[in-house]
Amino acid sequence: MEDDIILTMRGICKSFPGVKALNQVDFTLRRGKIHALMGENGAGKSTLIKVLTGVYPMDAGEIRIDGVEDAIVIRSPQEAQSYGISTVYQEITLCPNLTVAENMYIGRDPGRTVNWKEREKRALELLESLGIPARPRQQLGSCSLAVQQMVAIARAVDTECKVLILDEPTSSLDDKEVAMLFRLMRELRDRGVGILFVTHFLEQVYEVSDQITVLRNGELVGEYEVDKLPQVELVAKMIGKDLENLSVIRRASSPDAQRQQPLYEAEELSSTESRPFDFHIAKGEVNGFTGLLGSGRSESVRAIFGADPVTGGRVKMDGKKVKIGKPLDAMKNGIGYLPEDRKRDGIIADLSVRDNILLALQVISGMNHPISRARAEAFADEYVKALDIKTASLETPIKSLSGGNQQKVILARWLLTHPRYLILDEPTRGIDVGTKTEIQRLVLKLAEEGMSITFISSEIEEMLRTCSRLIVMRDRNIVGELTGEELTQERVMSTIAGGGN
Repeated sequence: MEDDIILTMRGICKSFPGVKALNQVDFTLRRGKIHALMGENGAGKSTLIKVLTGVYPMDAGEIRIDGVEDAIVIRSPQEAQSYGISTVYQEITLCPNLTVAENMYIGRDPGRTVNWKEREKRALELLESLGIPARPRQQLGSCSLAVQQMVAIARAVDTECKVLILDEPTSSLDDKEVAMLFRLMRELRDRGVGILFVTHFLEQVYEVSDQITVLRNGELVGEYEVDKLPQVELVAKMIGKDLENLSVIRRASSPDAQRQQPLYEAEELSSTESRPFDFHIAKGEVNGFTGLLGSGRSESVRAIFGADPVTGGRVKMDGKKVKIGKPLDAMKNGIGYLPEDRKRDGIIADLSVRDNILLALQVISGMNHPISRARAEAFADEYVKALDIKTASLETPIKSLSGGNQQKVILARWLLTHPRYLILDEPTRGIDVGTKTEIQRLVLKLAEEGMSITFISSEIEEMLRTCSRLIVMRDRNIVGELTGEELTQERVMSTIAGGGN
């Protein structure tokens, strides 16, 4: 088995200001194996890959690659490639306006005259040998995303790569395209290439991988053979809970709301980022979408709010058909949405606390009906006090506030619109324990007052404390719905892993 080792990383450490991203992480890749690197958001997967490919210098550790006697130091992606390490990222990094052959070979021989006829012939041979449905003179942009991914892989293979890193290669592919990509991965595995496969899709890991390494919070949990690690145990290792020690956490909200007439209901709702799904929520109910990162939970609530272009489905509010195709439609129907990424989609960093709080109400009112300065001050002051937002003044730029207080400002923005239905996607991520507790209590208080709330959190305990119904997602599909006595960590994790039915 030792003779098959093509790459070893030992004791890898990497820190950023205030964060230890990798702490003594080991990783081993073997020739002719597909090795999945698994872990939740923040586990350290991307950092490990960037250390391996020379994007980040490691603080400590050792990297060895087959065929090189001494440990190596990789200072750039180009240097990584010289050692036979190639990466294909989720976002296509090739040039869609160039031909397939040009993308495969451009930049290989800077300063030299290239015989493109010979290159096209070589490209054709490689494409055919790998079963890639593309022609050398075909413009890359005319190919599907899957074929573009495969061309990027072919480019890597032609550099005689020993280690091929595939970083979320299937995230934008449909089932047929995933099957095409997996066929190519198996072909390369049979040729002796070691493949490091990063994905959030559990089913795909078990379909194509030989081994799994799990990281959590920047540390190594372990390396496992796929056929010896049941999915439910993989989920437990990623989340950090021992199945035999799981305990039931009592939910504080009442399930009575579920028996009422739905406030919001959708049939076959879909968007450019989500698959069709059915969903409903009653007045005063707190429910949630749960699943691993990448399961489709955030994409589902973005479809409800119209944050991603809606492509199909039927929606009702209070039993009457409504059209919600964009955020303004949702807002006018009494729906608010706190997004998963507050810095990208939530706050406007350079605006004041006051202006960030007033933003949604002003949009609903219309830009032709500006809110007076006196009303704006009164509204903002009311919610700063109500949510105990720590800020020097209402004029303070929101970027100067702590993460928890930024989150409270976004909550204030939506509460000011008096929504009937509030969607909270990761409202407590990255904030202190005290603020987390405040937000959880606020959610339950709002529900008692009649507001409907959908709550998403990566922490199962938090979901169980706040939700009376959980919609479980895996690989962008709803795979279960849990209520009452079913709301235990063990049942949630079992359903996520595929054993809940």
